[in-house]
Amino acid sequence: MPVNRNALIRFRTIDTCLRNRYRRWTLDDLLDACSEALYEYEGIDKGISRRTIQMDIQLMRSDKLGYNAPIVVLEKKYYTYEDPEYSITNSPVTDQDLGRLTEAVEILRQFKGFSHFQDLGGMVQRLENKIRSAKTNQAPVIDFEKNDNLKGLEHIDTLYQAIVNKRAVDLTYQSFKAREASVFHFHAYYLKEYRNRWFVLGVRKRGEPLLNLALDRIVEIQDCKLTYIGPGNFNLHDHFQHVIGVSVSPGLATERVLLKFDRQTLPYVQTKPLHHSQEILESSTGEPLVSLQVQINFELERELLGYGDRVQVLEPARLKRRIRDILNNALDSYLYEFNSKSLQNNLQRFIHRGSTTLHHIYRRKEVDKIRNTIYLYLKATGEGADTYAIRHVLKEIPTLKQMLFTPNLLEVVKKINPNLFLTKAIFFDKSPDANWYVTWHQDIIINVTEKIATEGFTGWTRKNDVHGVTPPEDILKDTVTLRIHLDDTDETNGALQILPGSHHKKLSDDEIRFLTQNTVPQCCDVPAGGVHVMRPLLLHASSKATQGKHRRVIHLEFNSTTLPNGLTWAEKYDLWKNA
Repeated sequence: MPVNRNALIRFRTIDTCLRNRYRRWTLDDLLDACSEALYEYEGIDKGISRRTIQMDIQLMRSDKLGYNAPIVVLEKKYYTYEDPEYSITNSPVTDQDLGRLTEAVEILRQFKGFSHFQDLGGMVQRLENKIRSAKTNQAPVIDFEKNDNLKGLEHIDTLYQAIVNKRAVDLTYQSFKAREASVFHFHAYYLKEYRNRWFVLGVRKRGEPLLNLALDRIVEIQDCKLTYIGPGNFNLHDHFQHVIGVSVSPGLATERVLLKFDRQTLPYVQTKPLHHSQEILESSTGEPLVSLQVQINFELERELLGYGDRVQVLEPARLKRRIRDILNNALDSYLYEFNSKSLQNNLQRFIHRGSTTLHHIYRRKEVDKIRNTIYLYLKATGEGADTYAIRHVLKEIPTLKQMLFTPNLLEVVKKINPNLFLTKAIFFDKSPDANWYVTWHQDIIINVTEKIATEGFTGWTRKNDVHGVTPPEDILKDTVTLRIHLDDTDETNGALQILPGSHHKKLSDDEIRFLTQNTVPQCCDVPAGGVHVMRPLLLHASSKATQGKHRRVIHLEFNSTTLPNGLTWAEKYDLWKNA
């Protein structure tokens, strides 16, 4: 019996009603719902008869359409499904359907040996597995890789239609590195899947390089009225011929990648080659080596890193260094993990002694990035590598804020006082070209934006439109200094000397002289990535470096005091609003 569109609308409407367990449905209720649905979808306003609805219910109950709907009548009046989980949309495949699917599978299997239909192999197995499961009512015996939470799959059909129909589109796209999404015209050529992630290849304009965009980064696709720019002589196979994965650098030469696998892993790599260019060579000692001729890209690195210590890169040298550095940084994360449990003990030492050293606040990779950022700034401004200080360093190099205020450092600051905010930031470099000593002193100067005569604030100075002043002692006692070390620091390159416990008050010159002459100082050795926490009233000094190496430090001061009489901190930066 043929089923027309109006009947399908009625079946779906009845199904929706009967699945609603919060209402009791009479025959008249179902008739009204079907009439409204037909008017909404088809514009039919002449209504339908009670007999039509009764016949529809009988058809849904029967096997003619394969529904076998368990429709029952309660109290001789109200219609409902006996099985509350039933719906015609999830009804099982009929025997007739299974027969047709089996025939389709047999036809598809005929093409499995042809090169143009090699990708049908997985499809055929999926169908065979589903049919066997439906026929025997048994659990499937094959589980194919899938990711039900994968984003971007909803764009596949839209892009496919755009490619087939040669239509340009407007893409709203946001890469992982971009802070905001951008909108641009796009001419799509091919869809490609790699490791359960989908990509689309195309161009933005004629003559521009080919783009490879991840579908999970596409925010929206809209129609575009531009004339479609075709791919020309572009060949998909040739494009990906020399890479593992999807990252292609046009014009980049391939390189020989020589790999040494352990005995347990080598057979696996032989049976599942990393790339079609793979060859097995013999080393001078007779050991088998794996050779690839490919472009070096992100996917190759990820593939090699996935083997861990089971593979060693022998060539080329730059890939070998890259893999070694990544593994060293990974090891660094485990060996020098920031220990938040010991932080409280260190901060107790800070309270009593006025100083403590915290190790591994920054990883080696983070320290390298900070040093490189400062180096590039000095190079760009013409200051030169021998510059020994950058005052207001976070205003000069704003990108440092994100690098410095990591979760580790913010945890340290919050444990000391959650109300602290930044008041001063300076970069120092005691280098072979800028080597100095600093006599015993306390840090007693704060920076403010404007000179306003205020009781208790003395010794006003001015440098580069910033006013320095000595505030009342209570403000100095509230100050916390964090010295971030970018180099290993000890007595050979001018590490700080301190007098523990000397931080409780502002000292006179005579008191400083007496304490320094009668107290044994302590040298503050701090490794790169460590932070020296101290009170600025702590007596401290530093000697000249005796070895020709750098001692780069970023000096940060924090306070929680609101200054009186309209005075404002010159470099105030709220950590928590900007975290």
